[in-house]
Amino acid sequence: MCHCLDCQRRTGSAFSVAVFYQRDMVVVQRGITNSFERDSASGFSVMFNFCVRCGSNIYWEPRRMPNIVGIALGAFADPKFPQPTQSVWTRDKHVWLVIPDDMTEFEVNPVSQTSNN
Repeated sequence: MCHCLDCQRRTGSAFSVAVFYQRDMVVVQRGITNSFERDSASGFSVMFNFCVRCGSNIYWEPRRMPNIVGIALGAFADPKFPQPTQSVWTRDKHVWLVIPDDMTEFEVNPVSQTSNN
């Protein structure tokens, strides 16, 4: 779960939730996406891929972790999907948002992000 201001702007929400997978585990089976690359709070660019039909952000490729692909949790459309395990960029978190006690928190980026966040 990311609270950085860039993710807040991108999602139009208070945070973003991503599920990260090793790049070689992710295959786009059908459909076409448009992409947009921008800098991020980490100082590395991120390539975002959007559905050309509805505009939904589906997945992204963070240059700081070239072996990882982030998939938007909402793309799974599964309310039973497991809770994120970590919360990043909490320094930008909305003051009214309460992080679950069992979630690991990072003020900015952790050294490695390879689980659900």
